[in-house]
Amino acid sequence: MDVLAGAGAGNLRERVVERVRAEIVSGRTAPGAVYSVPGLATEMGVSTTPVREALLELTRRGLLVAMRNRGFRVEPLSVDALDDLFTMRELLERFALETLARQGLKDRAPLDARADDVAQAVEAGDVPAYLAADRAFHEALVAQAGNPLLTKMVMQLRDDMRLYGIESAEGLERQKDSVQEHYQLVDYACKQDVDAIGELISRHILGWKLLLKAAIDRKG
Repeated sequence: MDVLAGAGAGNLRERVVERVRAEIVSGRTAPGAVYSVPGLATEMGVSTTPVREALLELTRRGLLVAMRNRGFRVEPLSVDALDDLFTMRELLERFALETLARQGLKDRAPLDARADDVAQAVEAGDVPAYLAADRAFHEALVAQAGNPLLTKMVMQLRDDMRLYGIESAEGLERQKDSVQEHYQLVDYACKQDVDAIGELISRHILGWKLLLKAAIDRKG
């Protein structure tokens, strides 16, 4: 049992969100599978309230669909829809980071700390922790561009992603490569290297796209 005793209600909700999101994004929980509020609450050793709130939040993000009196179903995404997500994420996140590089990053310490969290998760082999830390890093980085609406749009695209194959041998290597890329992105932002940061974030994002397609091909 994954007991989360001692945490506040909001913290419990976020932990449930992180766990379920990681299961969906990584493909551990397949499209069409159903999460039961009482069942998940029992499994995680918490009350039903934070679980229900977490699943409703993931419904708002588009990862789940609420079914009356039946739980929450994992929303499937077509290959074409995933391709569109990668296209839009690269477009917007590249624009955000090129904007940041033009402005220049003055204080890298908070971003380095986020990158350290990603590195620690990879070292521990903890995929859910990696996904949570990676999301936090990218949100903090994009936010430095100073456009809250752009940050919101980028994060919504990230939350809709699927990274099937992330736990494969290739996926583990991609995680390791991403660690150094995060520090490089911060370096380029500090150096105001617009071309380099744009090229790197495109490679950083599209590397996951190749991994996803390989995983789908293996399943097919």
